[in-house]
Amino acid sequence: MFKLSAGNVLLKPSHRRQLMNGLKRALRLSERLGDRMISITMHRTGRLIEMKANVADRRGVVGFRTRQHDWRDAARQLARMLTTHLHDQMLHRTLA
Repeated sequence: MFKLSAGNVLLKPSHRRQLMNGLKRALRLSERLGDRMISITMHRTGRLIEMKANVADRRGVVGFRTRQHDWRDAARQLARMLTTHLHDQMLHRTLA
């Protein structure tokens, strides 16, 4: 399951689609692992965009955070962190 909270960042519908396309692989991995809740929050402070992601499963919650000048850079970095984390979980699950 996935939840996006844009906070005080104004996202046009096209920006929201671009963000979802960037997170497509992480969401697919999350679905394959099952029973995961990914929540992403965006917040603007001055010129910086801060994005936080929490991945909740049965074992607990793992948090990720990034701050960038552009929301696209922040989203790209957050997507990389999420994908890496979920891919590692997928590998550990197949090895166990």
